[in-house]
Amino acid sequence: MRNRKYFKDKVVIVTGASSGIGLATARQFAAYGAKVVLAARSEDKLILLEEELSKITEVIYVKTDVSIEDDCKNLIKETVQKFGKIDILINNAGISMRAMFKDLDLNVIRRLMDVNFWGTVYCTKYALPYLLKSKGSVVGIISTAGYKGLPGRTGYSASKFAINGFLDTLRSEHLYDGLHVMIFAPGFTSSNIRKTALTANGSEQGETPRKENKMMSAEKVALIMIKHIRRRSRRATLTTVSKLLLFLTRLFPTITDHVEYWFMALEPNSPFKRRSEIMRERRKKTRQTTMNS
Repeated sequence: MRNRKYFKDKVVIVTGASSGIGLATARQFAAYGAKVVLAARSEDKLILLEEELSKITEVIYVKTDVSIEDDCKNLIKETVQKFGKIDILINNAGISMRAMFKDLDLNVIRRLMDVNFWGTVYCTKYALPYLLKSKGSVVGIISTAGYKGLPGRTGYSASKFAINGFLDTLRSEHLYDGLHVMIFAPGFTSSNIRKTALTANGSEQGETPRKENKMMSAEKVALIMIKHIRRRSRRATLTTVSKLLLFLTRLFPTITDHVEYWFMALEPNSPFKRRSEIMRERRKKTRQTTMNS
């Protein structure tokens, strides 16, 4: 009841609304009576979602590629023309990657920075005057990778660290203006982000390397995010694994690096050598050294 009362008639923009956390978030805001603006590249999915949500609230969709500045500017313009204000901006649109940096086409990192970081910057820039007027909320979806570099995710971690720094600074700049800035790190969540993750040459991975049914659902993530928006939290980090990783990093950074490496190496078709392979290579080198001596 408190959420419905708080979010009733608030104007909310959700980028990356066609799937995963964005889709679940848009549905939940609509259920609470917010006026929802759906943004994503997949127009066919947006049309279906608009039809679904329009049965319970006012909703529009704006086809948006957040890596294009003019698309983000148009998203804000269409929102204000329709609803006259903006109360909440959810910067959710993002892509991932999975490859070792030594094998990586640098265009992959450029693509991740364009979507993840610049998409957040563009949307926030043009929404900011309206958010300041409403004393609203701007939310950036990062990841554990925005606090701790993850092996095989150099571009992803770099983009999420950049969002973290950008929004942390934005909060400080508007400390006395009533703007709420939240940095939200869901941890591993069941979604299609790993299926569309880019490989070393920029092609989509296609199959997730993880057991999606063992992860937190996008619906649960959306509920927790919305609760923290109502509380106007500064930060929220989800999942026990993520919290434990960050805690151990502060206390035992070197050990945590090793644990993180072995954890990521367990993924199917991992670009990292497994511990057993490394140990075999070491034993082989030791035998060769002994024989030569």
